[in-house]
Amino acid sequence: MSKSNRKNPQRSTASESRYTLTDFDREFADDGACLDYLVSRFYPNGIHCPRCKTVTKHHREGKRPSYACQNCGHHEHPMKGTIFEDSATSLRLWFYAIYLMSSTRCGISAKQLERELGVTYKTAWRMFHKIRELLNQDDLPPLSGKVEMDETYVGGHRKGTPRGRPGPDSHKTAVFGMVERRGKVIAVTVPNVKKVTLMPHVESRVLPKSTIFTDELKSYDGLSKKGSAHKRVNHSEQIYVAGDAHVNTMEGFWSLVKRGISGVYHSVSAKHLQKYLDEYSFRYNNRDDLDGMFSAFLARVQKRAA
Repeated sequence: MSKSNRKNPQRSTASESRYTLTDFDREFADDGACLDYLVSRFYPNGIHCPRCKTVTKHHREGKRPSYACQNCGHHEHPMKGTIFEDSATSLRLWFYAIYLMSSTRCGISAKQLERELGVTYKTAWRMFHKIRELLNQDDLPPLSGKVEMDETYVGGHRKGTPRGRPGPDSHKTAVFGMVERRGKVIAVTVPNVKKVTLMPHVESRVLPKSTIFTDELKSYDGLSKKGSAHKRVNHSEQIYVAGDAHVNTMEGFWSLVKRGISGVYHSVSAKHLQKYLDEYSFRYNNRDDLDGMFSAFLARVQKRAA
């Protein structure tokens, strides 16, 4: 008979998981535990009371998600200015939604979130997009070193339309991507893949003197004139690797995105596509986070400046 404590299950040392459902239940047992986490995040040196004009001891109120100053009774609301503000949904359900979204490799649909949380689809969809808004990659530092660039199109194939690069009237959305080899990735929706559209992204998101790898698309002409070493691989001639020149890393990321969208979400509108790209980019960029993906998601929760 196993000698393990079945009332206190432990994660196997052979498991790749860094944070399990059991861990979540232990750390965030109720709304109070979630609120205490926000306090520790937003007020690491204690809560400053604007009336007392100093850091004072605050007590959590039993019936409201706030803390009251023991001296003057001033209320501090940790959820104010966050994605949780003005939400009637339990804070623990918000945290559980973040856990569910972070614990899957390819994402989770709003419909599945509805089933897991026991909320309406409208509520699940709102939570879904509020959490995804946290994952934008606008604060990512510029890429450097060996950087691959490639473009792709997101949108299902319609019967009767030719395959290959879509024309200007296509229903598909153009996406431009840049990735460091063994590093970070940036993916953005673009109106087209013309040089005048792509070059501003390159100039603002890639450091000069980087070595850039692309395919033969003419939009990349002139990269070497901007101070970067530019190497190309000619896909039209069925050449996919020439020495160290290839864009396989970027194409691997496109494969993850397209398989995830088709398998989990089935289809994504052009209006919301950038948010989905941000989610996949965030997962890719934090894949080696030692504290786990859930911690990486939670770390993005911030309070807006008053």
